[in-house]
Amino acid sequence: MLEPDAEGHSQEWLQHLMEFTVADKNSPALCLAAPAALCRTLAQSIPADAGERIRLMPLTPLELRLCTDRRLSVAAFARWWTMRHYLRRSGASSGFFLSLDLLSLPLALGLGARGKPLSGILFRPSVHYRSFDARKASRRERLRDLRKDFLYRLMLRNPALRRVLSLDPFFPAHAAQRYACGEKVQTLPDPAQPAIGTAMSPGDAADSLPPERIGFLLFGYLTERKGPLILLEALERLTPQVAARIAVLLAGRVDPEIRDRMNAGRHRLAIRLPQLWLRVDDRRLERAELESLVVRSDVVLAPYQRFVGSSGVLLWAANACRPVLAQDYGLVGRLTREHRLGLSVDSCDPVRLAAAITQMVERGPRTFIDRHAAQAFVRSQTPGRFAAIVLAGGTAELAA
Repeated sequence: MLEPDAEGHSQEWLQHLMEFTVADKNSPALCLAAPAALCRTLAQSIPADAGERIRLMPLTPLELRLCTDRRLSVAAFARWWTMRHYLRRSGASSGFFLSLDLLSLPLALGLGARGKPLSGILFRPSVHYRSFDARKASRRERLRDLRKDFLYRLMLRNPALRRVLSLDPFFPAHAAQRYACGEKVQTLPDPAQPAIGTAMSPGDAADSLPPERIGFLLFGYLTERKGPLILLEALERLTPQVAARIAVLLAGRVDPEIRDRMNAGRHRLAIRLPQLWLRVDDRRLERAELESLVVRSDVVLAPYQRFVGSSGVLLWAANACRPVLAQDYGLVGRLTREHRLGLSVDSCDPVRLAAAITQMVERGPRTFIDRHAAQAFVRSQTPGRFAAIVLAGGTAELAA
């Protein structure tokens, strides 16, 4: 199993897979090729009775640099080559990419792994969005989807590719209808964390949220596409009366590319709306602290910038029965609406985002979530189900 990216979901998902592997003796053994820092973290959480069933193999600095190269074609072929290298080195029977999206190019060209089957998780299929998004796609989005459509068509014909697991539950039907070998695409639940019941630790980030205000939380690795910059613009458009009633916390490492712009936005807000409580906690937060933050907050923010794919933020919020304020585009918007998880809005427009914040303050956050629907959504997305589906393919290959 190859995962060169250390940020985001990687640690959480690999821990789910390790735990399931040890608990289910019929599941295949795992060899995890990942960044050295991630391997060190995972080593601390390997179950004591794992024995030889879990092996961690740190990527070399050169492998890591190439696999995460900003030139996507370089990263794509580097990941394909690295998978072949670690399949040979480990003796594993099959290869699994925790993120398959970049591999669509080499797989479309028919490249394989010396006869060993390959599978992976597809995060960002968007070719079917036009079927449930009424707004016209931009020229750039249309070109993106034409390229994806072409690559998916060829990729699925590659005999080396055995399974494509999609976090988008609406994509497998589209693939089966549109592509030869589309039956290779199967639905994979985005794993929700176990029910939240965290004891609050004194001194953590959640303690700073003033209880007399309505708390808005944006968390995760804060890149531009997550929406922190547009959020700051939206906050500038609030009235002093609304600003005085809310607290906004941005928690997570800030992408260095946007740090200066975020600091400039915070400075403008401090001058224009001194009534607003705003804090940025620029560091990686541990899971327990994130749980505390979500529980202590009133609204979880997901103002993504026409982001393609699913988001674990929806599950964190639904698990704690907290409404989300999310983008209305793509899968995130559709899941928010269908499962009544909160309010979806054109989050690329700071005016509309500010209006949505005002609406949630004036009506009360709890009126925007259906607690029963949210809990049903979480129950369908368990870590155990996620791990069982991922590892079922490996078991099948061993049996074959």
